[in-house]
Order: sequence, then structure tokens, then C-alpha cells
Amino acid sequence: MINGTAEIEGQLRTWLRDATRVVIVGVGNTIRSDDHVGVRVVEDLRGKVSESIRLIESETVPESFIEEIKGFAPSHVLLIDAAVLGLKPGTVRLLEAEELKTQSSVSTHALPLRLFSEDVKALTGARIAFLLIEPKSTEFGEMLTPEIAGVATILDQILVAVLP
Repeated sequence: MINGTAEIEGQLRTWLRDATRVVIVGVGNTIRSDDHVGVRVVEDLRGKVSESIRLIESETVPESFIEEIKGFAPSHVLLIDAAVLGLKPGTVRLLEAEELKTQSSVSTHALPLRLFSEDVKALTGARIAFLLIEPKSTEFGEMLTPEIAGVATILDQILVAVLP
């Protein structure tokens, strides 16, 4: 269960209020347990969202999808990723790109997501936000821990409810 489920849902509703076309990028390493929670959420959204939503499972290379994102011409881009924020495992935070500069999260990706988001913003003018989930484990393994799998399921339900 996500602490503050209603709060996260409200924050997403507010952030998406004027959205017309949304790209959701699932980021993470699929062989590092909870690190792939972002990819899992995007996988679970397939077939549940409208055509105004583009789903991308970028794994650890979101920069490889910049042209696809640019071509979709989104109003909003949401990156979903595990991030070590020093919080309780399963804690979810929605941060706009500008807020990420003040967070000291640990990323396992070659290109820091902040730089990726700056490039996407420059190319598309879209609003950029990060849905970050505190992992329980980033050890080698292809399964999410039960706690983080539960968070992924809840986030899937929230996103289906709030997306245009």
C-alpha cells in the first residue's frame, strides 16, 4: 500500500489538468529487482489508456527514445523510476523536473534523468515530472519485491483513473 495514495492521485490530477498528449516513460533495469518498477508500471498500462497516451519502456536508456517523444509532440512527459531517496521502501514522490535539482537521488542510469528531462523540455516544451518510487531491493533478480509489486499495481490503477 502506498502511504498517501490520495495525495499522489491528487498531485497527478493537478499536474495533468491541462494535458492533451502524454508520454509515460518507464525507466529501470529489468534484472535489478525493484529498479525496474517504472518499466513494470508502463507494461501494466498497456491496453488501458487512450491513444493520447504514448507508453515507452525505456529500461536504462531513455535517451534512445528522445526522437519518438519529440515526434509524439506531448504536452506532458512523466518518467517513472525507482530512486533511492532515503525514504521507506514503497514511498512514492511526484516531482516536477525543476524540483529534481534539489533532490539527491541515486540513479543507476548512464545519463542522469535530470539531463534527459532538460533535453526533452528543450525539444518539446512539454511539462516534465518524475514519479519516483523508493525501492526495497536493487539486488540482481527479475522479480519486484512483494511490497514494490503492490505499489506498482496501485500506481497503475491511479494512472488509469487520472490520465486524459
